[in-house]
Parts: sequence; structure tokens; C-alpha cells
Amino acid sequence: MQISSIPLAQSIVLLCLSKGINHIVISPGSRNAPLTISFSNHPEIKAFSIVDERSAAFVALGMAQQLNKPVGLLCTSGSALLNYYPAIAEAFYSDVPLVVISADRPVERIDIGDGQTIRQKNVFSNHILYEANLHSEVVTDVYQNDKKIEQKFGEAKLHNQREINLALNTAIEKNGPVHINVPFYEPLYGLVDKPTVAPLLIEPNLASKKLEMQEVKPFADKWSKAKRKLIIVGVLAPNSIEQQYLEILVKDPSVLIFTETTSNLHHPNLISRIDKLIAPLENIPNPAEAFEKLQPDILISLGGLIISKKVKAFLRNYQPKEHWHVGTNQALNTYFCLNKHFDVTINHFFSVFFPMIKEVESDYQAFWINKKNQRDAHHQEYMKNLPYSDLKAFEYLVQNLPQKQLVHFSNSSIIRYAQLFKFKPHQYIYCNRGTSGIDGSSSTAIGAAIVSDFPTTLVTGDLSFFYDSNALWNNYIPHNFKIILINNGGGGIFKILPGAQENPTFETYFETKHQLNASHLCKMYGFEYHCVHQETTLADCLSHVFQQNDKPQLVEIFTGNEHNDVLLKNYFKYKTKN
Repeated sequence: MQISSIPLAQSIVLLCLSKGINHIVISPGSRNAPLTISFSNHPEIKAFSIVDERSAAFVALGMAQQLNKPVGLLCTSGSALLNYYPAIAEAFYSDVPLVVISADRPVERIDIGDGQTIRQKNVFSNHILYEANLHSEVVTDVYQNDKKIEQKFGEAKLHNQREINLALNTAIEKNGPVHINVPFYEPLYGLVDKPTVAPLLIEPNLASKKLEMQEVKPFADKWSKAKRKLIIVGVLAPNSIEQQYLEILVKDPSVLIFTETTSNLHHPNLISRIDKLIAPLENIPNPAEAFEKLQPDILISLGGLIISKKVKAFLRNYQPKEHWHVGTNQALNTYFCLNKHFDVTINHFFSVFFPMIKEVESDYQAFWINKKNQRDAHHQEYMKNLPYSDLKAFEYLVQNLPQKQLVHFSNSSIIRYAQLFKFKPHQYIYCNRGTSGIDGSSSTAIGAAIVSDFPTTLVTGDLSFFYDSNALWNNYIPHNFKIILINNGGGGIFKILPGAQENPTFETYFETKHQLNASHLCKMYGFEYHCVHQETTLADCLSHVFQQNDKPQLVEIFTGNEHNDVLLKNYFKYKTKN
């Protein structure tokens, strides 16, 4: 094994390995050569080369989501680093651990006109958990006999090893992105056969936080008295909540549970179509009375960010007396009434909390589960007569999606359509909801597919797909990877937003109509291409594609854009005749 002769590069690689960080996505460059050589040559490290830095960062994000541990991300100096920012922001808000490592010029070379040189120090300061700005460890020939200079460089080595440890430990302990900026002098390509350093190792603190009964008791007492308790679950990894705790909650008549597609929870008494429940209440003669009946005394939020705008508006206008967030992720004051964060795992909280509470008589759950069942009947009846459209295409997709599947949804209208359907327990749902951008959906899905044990399907819209088409430019896409591309010729979500279509420049600057298709991209990147223009062939095409695993597959479903917005709006208005 040959690694870089530069001790600083060796220290970073060895410390990453010592902390279990053994996946790294590398974008080619020269200034990062000492680290590229050391990572890619090490037999215990899985290194991936992806040219486009923006795509590379989202690929690393998708890997870290699935591995549930930090993934490294390495680039050269200059603007290459700035392309990481969208994925770093997503990781920051989604609690995904990334270790961003950027090569840099030495400090005296900044702002003097050297190529590929920018001010990299603290460049991500608004969206990073820790920034380690390392010092050069080189003593040049000019200073070889200067003892003071040698001492300073010795101090630099100690500083660097502490900073590397702190950055890596922060990513591990706090589940988020960190940045290590590494200045290198030339020459960059020197090699040695074995490490010449034994870096200082500071172990991360992996001890789980525990709740004391006296801390929980006042909250358990409030819970036992309240007759209307709402639990809302945002983005959550599959199998995050033990089934025994879910069963206790759904059997409590005073508890209602709202989930979303990204919650990855399944039970008949969960309300997963939140918007379908709430939307009709806005159009009845006395909506305030209905919303007051739904208004909880206590709200517990679990998981990450919430997609539904309607539930956000409801809980902001009809706030609970108490809002508690449970979980080790960030506690966000989404409903403007957060008053307690239990910073422990969800299962640990329930293990302490449930023995202390008492059940109270209430019709809260029964009343709203009945409404939910009515809305489900509305959904089935409406879908029966629905013409070919985005919404109809989603119905066929859900019907044909295999049982064991990792499913990544892109943002905008795609994830909102997904919210209207129910998925099976072993269909694990993901979406980049930290910043809700369309910029890296395909790359994230591919990153997940590379390390997942499950076959992976990306469901995406046309703008999101074409925006991130460089996601297909790598050599690691599994043969069983699928893309379902719903192409309605533009940004369909803008048709749904109030007032957008009234703008005279709507088609050009909002909807951005286009005539693009994915056939040439598929030919260039080795995907098998299928296209569907009508409902009669959609089911057969999807069924066929999900059985093909000899090369990646893409199905482009052309739905048109004339009536999608009207059909979706009518879906929320629709009522059964009785």
C-alpha cells in the first residue's frame, strides 16, 4: 500500500479510519492529490470518483443516509468547494453526517493571484457544525535551522490533530456536516510504503443520553389529564420506533397520530393523508368549529421536517397548550409554540414515559379516524374515474412498486403527490426535505443505491431530473436502479400555487415549459429507456421494468400539463354523493 508522504494527509486518513469512516467520494483535482492517493490506495477504504462536485456531494449524502454514519467528501481547492454547498445545507437541516475535506493553498498564497484559489476558511459557517482550519506542517529549507519556526510547526501539528479529531467527532456525535480545510505545499505526489505518523486519537463520546424519572413526571401528569393529544411524525428512518410503543399509542382513545410518506410508519389507525383530512374542513360552513375540535391540548413532534403546508397552518392558527419535541435531531419551532425538547432517542423516551401515564376517556381518536376513513373512501372513488394525468400515473406507480424497495422521491409536486398514497411496510421512503430543493434528488438516490441492500427506485419530475442530470455521470450505478420520470413539460407545482398563473410571464419564468425528453441521456449513460404516452400501456410498462435488473432502467411518463392542477384541486374538494 502506497500513501502520500505528507504527514498531514496521512493523519486525516488514519483518523477517519480509526472512527469507522471508510466511504469517501472524491472529485478529481491536483491540490487534493495527497489525500486522493492516500484514501484511494488504502485497502480498508471504499473510494468513489465523481467529477461533478455538486453531484458528488449529494451522492455522499445518499450514502450517509443509508449507512447511518459519516461519509467523506474530498475536493481540490477553489470553486470546486463551493459546489458542495447545496448538499451541505441539506445535510445540516436533515441531520446527515458528512465530512467535507477541501484541499487549499497555504495561507500566504491566498488573494495574491494564484489559480483555483479562494477564501476557503469558514466558507460554510452558516450551515456547518464544525470547521477545522488546519495549518501547514511544512518547514521549508529556508527555515530548517530556525528553532522558533520549527517549534511553531510542531505546534501546528498538534493543533491539526486536535482539530481533525474534533471535526470527525462532531459529525459522529451530532449527525451533521463538518468541514476540514487542508493547506498543502507542493510537491503533492510523493509516496511512501507505510505511514510515518501515529496521530493523536481522541475518541468520540458515543454514550446515549438518559432521562431521569423526575424530569419526565410533570409532563406525564399533563399527558394523563389531556383529552386531545396529537403526535405528528416528520422525516424518519425506517424502523425508528419500536412496534410495541406504536401499539400503545394507537390504542389510546385520546391520541391521534399524523404521519407523512417520509415517516416510514405503518398502521391502520395512523392518518397519513393529512392534507386530505384537513382540506375539506376549510370549505365547510363553520371551519373554525371543526378546527377547534381537531386542535390538540398537547402536541408531540417526532422526526424531521414536515411537508404538509396545511398542517403547519392549522397548528400555527390553533396552537396546542404544550408542544414537546422528542428525538436527538434538531428541535424546530415549526408551530411557534415549542416549549420542551427531550434530547434522547424516541424509544428511550417512550420506555420511561409510558409507565408513568394513565389513559383518559376521550372520543378524539374515534371521531377523526372516522373522518379519515371517509376521506379514504373519497380517495378510492375519485381515483376510479380520474383521467390520465400526473395523479393517475402515481396510482399506477404505487400499484406496481415492488414490495422490498428503497424509494427516493424528488421534491416539489412529486413528493406532494406521494403524500396522497399509502406505501407498504418494506417500501422505505426518502426525500431531501432539509432544504426541499430539486437540485440533488437524483444524485442522492444514486448514492443511496450504491450502498443499500435494497433495490432502489427514484421517482422524479422533469425539471428536477434534467437539473441534476450529471447524477448519471459515474461508474457506480447498480444495474437494478430504476428511474420513474414524470414529464409534464414544466414546473407543474407553480400552477397549483395561488396567483402564479396570473403573471403574464408565467410560462417562461415560473412554469418554464420545455420539450425535453430523457432518451439521449439514457443512451449516453447506459440506461435502458422506456416511454409512455397513454394510460393503456402504463401498467404493463411499469410491471416489465421492475422485473429488469440487467442494466439501469428509466421510464419516462409523459402526462401533459393542461389539467393536472385542476384534477389535483378537485381531489381535495371531492366528496362522495352521500
